[in-house]
Amino acid sequence: MSEAPGGSWDSRSTENPVGEDVHTWYTRGLELLGKGSPAAAAQLLQRAANAEPDARSVREALARAQFDTGRYREAADNFRLIVEASPSDDYAHFGLGLALARSGNHQAAAQYLALAVAMRPDRQHYTDALSQVRATLKARETARDPARETARDSARETARETATECRDAGE
Repeated sequence: MSEAPGGSWDSRSTENPVGEDVHTWYTRGLELLGKGSPAAAAQLLQRAANAEPDARSVREALARAQFDTGRYREAADNFRLIVEASPSDDYAHFGLGLALARSGNHQAAAQYLALAVAMRPDRQHYTDALSQVRATLKARETARDPARETARDSARETARETATECRDAGE
C-alpha cells in the first residue's frame, strides 16, 4: 500500500530458527506471488504476518495470495483488517469486495466495491467488479421473486400494445 508497513524489518522472530527476517519472508513471498505460486507465497507471508501483524503491506500481499488460492474468507479477513486500519485505502475496499463476492456475500461485496469506486472512479476494474456484483444481486432477486419479473414483462407488453393501438387509431 502507500504507507510503509508497521514494525521493524530488522526484528527477528522466535519462530525463525534459520535466522531469516520478516523482510526476507515478505520479499520472497512477493516473488513467489509474482511467479504464480500463491500457495507457497501464502505460507511465507503468513509467517511474516504472524511476526509483524500490523504491517499493512504484508497483510495485503497475504490477502492477495489467499485470494489467488481460493481462500476467499481468509483473504476477506485480511483485507478487512487493512480497511479498519485505513478506511481510505481504495485497494483494500476493492480486495475485500472481491473476496466477499467470491465467498458468496454479494450484498456486503457491493458496499465495499461501491466505496472503492467512489474513491477511485477512474479504475475501470473497480467499476466492472461492482457492475458484476450488482448484476448478480439483481439476477438473484429476480430468481427469488419471478412474479415481479412477470409483472414487469406484462407491464411492458401492455405499454407496447397501447402504443400500437394509439398509433393505429391515429392513422
